Amino acid sequence: MAAKKRRMEEYAEKIKQAVEILQVVSMDTTTPRNIRRAAKESIDQLQSEKLTLAARAMNAMEILDEISQDPNMPIYTRTRIWQAISYLEGIKD
Repeated sequence: MAAKKRRMEEYAEKIKQAVEILQVVSMDTTTPRNIRRAAKESIDQLQSEKLTLAARAMNAMEILDEISQDPNMPIYTRTRIWQAISYLEGIKD
């Protein structure tokens, strides 16, 4: 039981780190509006209390993966998006 609680705390911390990265992206005015909007949608998914941590992470990763293909995305923003995805990839039920 303690291991499960510790794992959930670890997942919550990973989500927190991903949200922090996505907040930077969403407030960066040099990033195209559609990418900032996707970052905000991902944040909303990650902060939703309706779903499990794994479901939140998966929903956010889908949004981020789709937007990461945008050719208009600056390189530094793409790197941040990938970093956020890497935090979320290990989250499982």
